[in-house]
Amino acid sequence: MASRRVPLVLLACGSFNPITNQHMRLFELARDHMHSTGQYQVVGGIVSPVSDGYGKQGLVLAEHRIAMAKLALRSSNWVTVDEWESQQPDWTETAVTMRYHYGRILTECEQSTGTHNDSSGNTVALSSPCPQLKLLCGADFLETFKVPGLWQDDHVEEVVGHFGLVCVSRGGLEPERAVHASDTLLRHRRNIFLVREWVRNETSATEVRRALRRDLSVKYLIPDSVIEYIHQHSLYTHDSERINEDTALRPLAKQAVKSLDD
Repeated sequence: MASRRVPLVLLACGSFNPITNQHMRLFELARDHMHSTGQYQVVGGIVSPVSDGYGKQGLVLAEHRIAMAKLALRSSNWVTVDEWESQQPDWTETAVTMRYHYGRILTECEQSTGTHNDSSGNTVALSSPCPQLKLLCGADFLETFKVPGLWQDDHVEEVVGHFGLVCVSRGGLEPERAVHASDTLLRHRRNIFLVREWVRNETSATEVRRALRRDLSVKYLIPDSVIEYIHQHSLYTHDSERINEDTALRPLAKQAVKSLDD
């Protein structure tokens, strides 16, 4: 029956500063849910850390965030880390990142499609559906659509309407309310998959960084290999938290410039 399902790749964009066990759990929760719909077969997952140009306070260099993510995901046989977004000189809109990855998926799909000879000696094309791509996010991501100047309207339409969201609820957030409050999200509600996290895990990268700055244990919050890497490279100190301290978040600055140009 799985062969009749639509193959699906899950893409998670974010700072991953640092990657936590909760980040990785999102993939597992989302895969279980999408399989339970009976419609999809998850065939891959992608972690795509933002570039240094994002401008978020305390954001350590992309090379470190990439290295930590790769260490954390060594045990996964289906989620990989992609460096493309992190290597861009400027912050890249989520819609643009999704276009890039979907283009790669289509190219790989076309290259893997071959032919075979049937019992009559005729050449027949092997056809299998190319995977769809959906954005994997936490419920708090839906709240970003409300932030004035953060999103272009056509990008919201593209991310939600064309690709789709798999949204995992965290804490007391109510993703259903966020969908109801937005005309665009409500219009595309059938392309938004809300996943309930019954085993609560409130770990956040912000809290992990705070604990590290205070020389407190973060064992069992992030993988041991990541903890070791952080200590080896002296990351997440009081000094590192001042990175981008007086810098405007790049998405807001970029949109402000665009508004002036318009």
